[in-house]
Amino acid sequence: MLWLVLAVCASPIIASYFTYYVIKPEKRNNYGTLIDQRAHPVPAMATTTLDGRPQALDQFKGKWVMLMVGPGACPDACQKQLFAMRQLRLMQGKEMDRIERVWLITDKAPLDTLVIREFDGTHMLRADEKAVASWLPADPGTTPADHIYMIDPLGHLMMRFPKDPEFKEVRKVYKDIYKLLKASSVG
Repeated sequence: MLWLVLAVCASPIIASYFTYYVIKPEKRNNYGTLIDQRAHPVPAMATTTLDGRPQALDQFKGKWVMLMVGPGACPDACQKQLFAMRQLRLMQGKEMDRIERVWLITDKAPLDTLVIREFDGTHMLRADEKAVASWLPADPGTTPADHIYMIDPLGHLMMRFPKDPEFKEVRKVYKDIYKLLKASSVG
């Protein structure tokens, strides 16, 4: 009788260890790719504002940062990313003040004033292309300019969203950001 009671009490613990270490579910709950923070810390790279004043990514510590990378010419794909970042931030409602949008411009090309005006509120910083490419991981067959990244309030790169999400997937990106903000009391 004693062994039966012990077996009943121990069975949930044994079942949990079995499912965690042996079965390992393949389905994941997020759309974006989680990035190991230890492998990709935000470096202290030299970034400047459009008028040449030094401004580091560290200044955004304490807030969530939605980050994109691209050239100053900003082709259609770049403008779609800027638009998506603006809309994703707005979709967060009262939590949108916890998010900053940053565009790392990887060349010295002048920016179109219409792009600057249209995406007002996006912090536009110039950075060295090699430094950015060595720091930001990308999916196979893509470059860092194809993705939108999330940096947590402690200054760690933590998530990468896939290239060119369609409308249905944009809702998934929104849900990922919503879950991050809801689960985090920081930022």
